[in-house]
Amino acid sequence: MKIMKGKAGTMKVVIVDDDAIVAMSMQTILTAGGDVEVAGLGYDGEDAVRLYREHKPDVLLTDIQMKKKSGLEAAAEIISEYPDAKIILLTTFLDDGYVKAALKTGAKGYILKQDFEGVLPAIRAVYSGQNVFGNEIVNRLPNLINGNDNSDYKEKGITDKEYEIIELVAQGLSNKEIAAKLYLGDGTVRNYISTVLEKLQLRDRTQLAVYYYRH
Repeated sequence: MKIMKGKAGTMKVVIVDDDAIVAMSMQTILTAGGDVEVAGLGYDGEDAVRLYREHKPDVLLTDIQMKKKSGLEAAAEIISEYPDAKIILLTTFLDDGYVKAALKTGAKGYILKQDFEGVLPAIRAVYSGQNVFGNEIVNRLPNLINGNDNSDYKEKGITDKEYEIIELVAQGLSNKEIAAKLYLGDGTVRNYISTVLEKLQLRDRTQLAVYYYRH
């Protein structure tokens, strides 16, 4: 990871993506504009949190789907610690669940990786205090916000306690934070989440958050 020194009059940005080629490509695109410097590159959600704390960037650009910790989880953790954090979430596809989760975490933008030309304008807009969601997303926001799917978790064997934990996972809380909030042990929370994933036939916490916002 190459760290660049700060320059007056530029926006300091941190880029996090589990695909190193994508991360470096984003760095090339952003620095070509002349008003952005990349303070650091990361490759998972844990890097996102660490690099944000280290560099306090003007804007954090992070992928959503990553190993160890998702971009959604990282964003929620960062914003809980730094409420004014400006975070843009990147994804390869438009997913209603991810959009809802992004809105709930307080992220300032949600853009598609394919829109390379729109990344730099999005960072400039977020830096200036705007929220940035692509036209496709904006057109769907009313349905996303007002829609309601009344699926019954109990039909899938989800208990009240498990549902409570699902809600906290969807809010971006870590196992440790959930344990503290519910007065449970870390291991107990892990067991609950493993059981929930098995009952709902999901792979990981990110899928669980998406499932929650869809249902």
